Amino acid sequence: MSRIGKRPVPLPNGVTASLSGQTIELKGPKGTRSFHATDDVSFAIDDGAITVTPRGSSKRARQQWGMTRSMVDNLVVGVSTGFKRELEIHGVGYRAALQGKVLKLNLGYSHDVDFAIPEGVTVTVAKPTEIVLEGIDEQLLGQVAANIRAWRKPEPYKGKGIRHKGEFIFRKEGKKK
Repeated sequence: MSRIGKRPVPLPNGVTASLSGQTIELKGPKGTRSFHATDDVSFAIDDGAITVTPRGSSKRARQQWGMTRSMVDNLVVGVSTGFKRELEIHGVGYRAALQGKVLKLNLGYSHDVDFAIPEGVTVTVAKPTEIVLEGIDEQLLGQVAANIRAWRKPEPYKGKGIRHKGEFIFRKEGKKK
């Protein structure tokens, strides 16, 4: 039995939910998001909370129960407060700059990397070595952060590269004479 699925998702002030069939739509101060669930679960909106219940006792219905509740919770957090990812750039001469809708990265290649920022993601570069990504779609935000990080992953010998803020890089010892 799903422990996550049992808990109702509370709706904060300023967030409204509407249900049409298996699609739930949430509107909040940050924007509007919707989620289409499978036929294995059903929604109920009452007393400022969204409840997800399984239809039947099959294994798939129980799997979808907890996952659907988590997806709805992520939608509520996204439209009310939004999500944030912070990246750090480590390395001599490595830096980032924002030019309109393009993030310019100097990462030690012979050329600059131009990363086009997708719609729905806001990028700010406070310092040349810090990138802050914000948006209401957690999946899109994580994918954009992963795509930026993929240009220069942190290496274990000197620790150079792009990493998430607070990420620990296991350092290796170099060759000895």
